[in-house]
Amino acid sequence: MQPIFNEAKRLLKADHPFILASVVHTHGSTPQKPGAKLLVRADGSTVGTLGGGCVEADVWAEAKTILQEAQKADPGTSGGSDCLAQLRHFQLNEDIAAQDGLVCGGAMDILIDPVVGQSELLPLLEEIVTAYDGQGDRALATSVSPTQGGLASARMFVREDGSAIGSLGDPALDARITESALQQMPRGHESWLDAENGKKVYLETFTHPVTLVIAGGGHVGKALYSLATFLGFRTVIVDDRPRFANAKRFPEADKIIVDEFDRGLRSLNMGPNHCVIVATRGHKLDDIALLEAARSEAGYVGLLGSKRKAVLIFRDLHRAGIPEARIHQIHAPVGLDIGGRQPEEIAVSILAEILAERNGRSGGSMTMEESVVAKMKKIAGKT
Repeated sequence: MQPIFNEAKRLLKADHPFILASVVHTHGSTPQKPGAKLLVRADGSTVGTLGGGCVEADVWAEAKTILQEAQKADPGTSGGSDCLAQLRHFQLNEDIAAQDGLVCGGAMDILIDPVVGQSELLPLLEEIVTAYDGQGDRALATSVSPTQGGLASARMFVREDGSAIGSLGDPALDARITESALQQMPRGHESWLDAENGKKVYLETFTHPVTLVIAGGGHVGKALYSLATFLGFRTVIVDDRPRFANAKRFPEADKIIVDEFDRGLRSLNMGPNHCVIVATRGHKLDDIALLEAARSEAGYVGLLGSKRKAVLIFRDLHRAGIPEARIHQIHAPVGLDIGGRQPEEIAVSILAEILAERNGRSGGSMTMEESVVAKMKKIAGKT
């Protein structure tokens, strides 16, 4: 999402109008989930995606119409700031599926929000970009209420220290939003909250991209770094050997720490949006690195190696006073069981498990069960 907000900030500074469309609710099978965004410029060019297909095409066409009408209202300027947001509901039925070549059975609510001459939004966009740069989490609450022709909206911005910019017009609601925002921030979630008088509040949180911390710059660490970079993770390399932790070996790493593993990991002040993989060159160093990772607040901790090795190190963690609940959170051996042996295959296994956990999935096969297939055959036989 960071490129979308970077572009929104650039356009607003230049006083150029644009539309920001956001998926705010989904049900069933949909091409995108809440939080997905599409920015539409006045010339029709875009940044981001809502999943493609005719839904995105409809949103794009509506965005173009809104921007054209805004510019007609006052030619030569951005068109004023009185354009109303719209909440569009899309039912992904058989007709849409036929047009897109998809088989979807869900629904999507998309908030189409015109940004036309609203210079007061610039500080909010700057705050969001700051959050993506890793300088503190942020949350944006948008209150929407139906009006003739669209939605009237109010915005409130919340920082991770609880301070706020703006108000939704009700101190009690502001306090409730602040509390919910602080709870959501670490994982960057989205939610809807009901307010009084039929109003609803869409709350979205912004944090830095997931950071993969790799303790060990060997073959597996190198493969992890390459795949994680491709997937858009921030990457941090920690190793006590300069020849295994350097910019030549890891040219796109966001940070490289050459230090003892415990000190190096401790210096990162890790939180829920950090994933740590311990893959050092030996059992003793694994023990040291895993202990430090377990003491941190990292949201995901994994240990490379055998089950026997994991048992021995877990025993040491217990003796070091690590709570049993925290030990149970550690993934060891790390990764999904795909039979990978080469460093690149092991990296796929590990990152697949990280993605599955962050998305609340089991990581199992998506193939339909035999009972479902049999039911479909039975229905087909009746037609």
